[in-house]
Amino acid sequence: MKGLSRGGASADATRDRVRERYGAIAEQRGCCGAETATACCGCATDQQAERLGYAARELEGVPEGSNLGLGCGNPTGLLALLPGQVVLDLGSGAGVDCFLASKKVGRKGRVIGVDMTPSMISRARENARRGRYPNVEFRLGEIEHLPVADASVDVVISNCVINLAPDKADVYREAFRVLRPGGRLAVSDVVATRSISVQDRPDTALWSGCSSGALTPSRITTLLRRAGFRDVRVKIRVPDPVPGSLQEEASIGVYPADIQASRGGRTRP
Repeated sequence: MKGLSRGGASADATRDRVRERYGAIAEQRGCCGAETATACCGCATDQQAERLGYAARELEGVPEGSNLGLGCGNPTGLLALLPGQVVLDLGSGAGVDCFLASKKVGRKGRVIGVDMTPSMISRARENARRGRYPNVEFRLGEIEHLPVADASVDVVISNCVINLAPDKADVYREAFRVLRPGGRLAVSDVVATRSISVQDRPDTALWSGCSSGALTPSRITTLLRRAGFRDVRVKIRVPDPVPGSLQEEASIGVYPADIQASRGGRTRP
């Protein structure tokens, strides 16, 4: 049912719990902290970053405090970002993936980060100021209702955030709306490899920890196709061993995955 997260918890209650959790993380200095370093939150050591798909050289020079270890992959590495492109990051957090994208699209390109947590937006904007990223901006908003114009971006990325949204169908429809013809979607997220129990699904603590809000690959594929996307691919990654930051998800059959899709039509010249 629209307006409800699967299992019955209200969409507003779910968003409030997510906003509370990540607001607290944003207000900390440094990593997430031992008390929150479970699910999609862990300290972003070089070894952990490399395990998620980041190269050490990629992270050189990004503002300190922009990589909070909240992701489950490296969406900027799933496709070739080109100079001059406009990139949109759904749930941009403290900005690490926006800053990585900025390096690839260059001065003639632009990167927009959208996040619904005011304190995370503030932290990301400060990181952009300190790191001198004039082609990166951060906007406050929900990824189900993007503050972005129709057909205005070339690539949509996201890192372990869409699973947190109460209505994924709205997220994918919005991503399709803002993409130009020929645009691409490149997402790192967690997916469910088996059914999540009726007890776990409405648990807002599990949901906000990137666990019980995950959907199966087949369901994600269906929602993307209904939104209008083509060439949908979902590739599950089962890390061995499973890092501590992902063990809570693994316990209920949730693992990271790379998700790609395209918007039909000709790309701009």
